[in-house]
Amino acid sequence: MTEISVGVQLYSVREDCARDLPGTLAAISKIGYTGVEFAGYYDRSAQELRKLLDDHGLRCCGTHARLDTLLGDALKKTIEFNQALGNPYLIVPALPEERRNSIDAWRSTGFLFSELAEKVRPYQMRVGYHNHAVEFKPLHGQIPFDIFFQAAGKEVIMQLDLGNAAHGGANPIEYLKRYASQAVTVHLKEYSAVNPKAWIGQGEISWQEVFEVCETNEVTTWYIVEQESYAVPPLEAIAKCREALRRMGK
Repeated sequence: MTEISVGVQLYSVREDCARDLPGTLAAISKIGYTGVEFAGYYDRSAQELRKLLDDHGLRCCGTHARLDTLLGDALKKTIEFNQALGNPYLIVPALPEERRNSIDAWRSTGFLFSELAEKVRPYQMRVGYHNHAVEFKPLHGQIPFDIFFQAAGKEVIMQLDLGNAAHGGANPIEYLKRYASQAVTVHLKEYSAVNPKAWIGQGEISWQEVFEVCETNEVTTWYIVEQESYAVPPLEAIAKCREALRRMGK
């Protein structure tokens, strides 16, 4: 079984980051995370961010990048920024409506991601897509998630958000297995039909099945915790997620 590092998506603690990024990164390191995934840069340069990570013994395990930052002339700037940051994973977290409002739109967007993956490959980078719930809602009898990834091909990372997939009515384990060779980074988010503020271990995700798939696919490099609803303050919520994962042996 492969040992996989555990990081956290900074969107989980975005208000803390905006208020005190160095202090928040210090707290994240103390909690026991070894990496962070960005969702914005808080008006800091890549060099400043890299130093903050180094100061707290953290690595960059990805960034959520808007699609427009990967298109045209913007791509070169994005590559340079992430090279300085030490980040190989450029993950798009959402799509404009016109790129997902029909079967043809989903398919052409998948082809676009395949082209982007080829463009960043010489820089030892990967492009990926992070799902919400809409990707699993049938569209004219087809599942958009499958349309997209069948068009995108195997070089595009499937950053499966387990909780979001479950909210969309999907079985996330099935999708982890179906696209196992693309599950390079996986978002660990709980799902509960009765407790919308559940943290990891309080809901219905079959965690041991998740770990078994990820740790035998020879692909997954990061588990990335994301907590978007809070029964306790955000930093405490991600600490509880980390504690739960430790109890599960992670």
